[in-house]
Amino acid sequence: MKKARRRRRGGKIAAGVILPVVLVYANNASWVSSRTPSGPPTVLAHRGLSQRYDGFGFSGDRCEARRMRPPEHDYIENTIRSMQAAFDRGADVVEFDVQLTRDGRFAVFHDRMLDCRTDGDGATREHTMAELKALDVAYGYSADGGRTFPFRGRGVGSMPSIDDVFERFPERSFLIDIKGRGPEDGAMLAARLAELPDARRARLMVFGREDTLDGLRAELPGIATFSVTSIQRCLTRYIGYGWTGVVPGECRDAPLFVPINVAPFLWGWPDRFLDRMEGAGASVVVIGRLGAGGISPGLDSPDDLDRLPDGFDGGVWTNDVDLAREAVGRSPRF
Repeated sequence: MKKARRRRRGGKIAAGVILPVVLVYANNASWVSSRTPSGPPTVLAHRGLSQRYDGFGFSGDRCEARRMRPPEHDYIENTIRSMQAAFDRGADVVEFDVQLTRDGRFAVFHDRMLDCRTDGDGATREHTMAELKALDVAYGYSADGGRTFPFRGRGVGSMPSIDDVFERFPERSFLIDIKGRGPEDGAMLAARLAELPDARRARLMVFGREDTLDGLRAELPGIATFSVTSIQRCLTRYIGYGWTGVVPGECRDAPLFVPINVAPFLWGWPDRFLDRMEGAGASVVVIGRLGAGGISPGLDSPDDLDRLPDGFDGGVWTNDVDLAREAVGRSPRF
């Protein structure tokens, strides 16, 4: 009798452990999803068609332009020419950086200071747009630590304003990285974007610091925004309790950049996870490996691109448009 009772008690304990595990598994299994791919992944080109760089810490030099790898083309990032080349090669979205100028405009340029990439000096925001347009944006690029500068003289007058980008590409989609330093900069960008038609603004996303985005959201609440902080909170909380199927508030109605080596740890990856995020209004973009270093790690190697699940139809963030396009089956538009 005692043995029988122990067996029954043991069976109940086992059932109490196994049943929740089965339910969690069933709630997060991709085979439960009925999703069908909507097409090939969306390709997001970081700064257009740009030069590639070695990772941070190379020779102790913080100037990105002087860590350029031997060039395979002569395009300079954040220029109209580089954006056109990225779109021609199959990019669906181009990311570009903006800095507020002294005369209240937005220059398309990455660095806070001018002396790394250009023949100018001082803070970017302390110059007018006209002054910035007179610079050579290709001046500082070197693949041998500063001994030679193969692009000097080729980038004079090539720094565009955000207005130049919108005028040149009225139907294209963009991710704007605002290099602002407070709510005032965000509010200034909101004022500029508010001038665009609703349909045009719907094709934009904005990335930045939370304090800068606060100013943007206050003036233009409908636009898609995200930050490093919002992504970290979303993924951390989802890993913590996403097994329930609940989507954290930080994930909702925003772009969500997911490192390729973090993705397998997300409950329901890939299909159930994508179902939940799409249902919450989030657009999932896969980026390079967390901790890989380098410049805005993208899916820039065949190995990382091979880790995309079959049928993935979200976004792919890359610094190598040609490689990503071939991997996901996009066609160039030459």
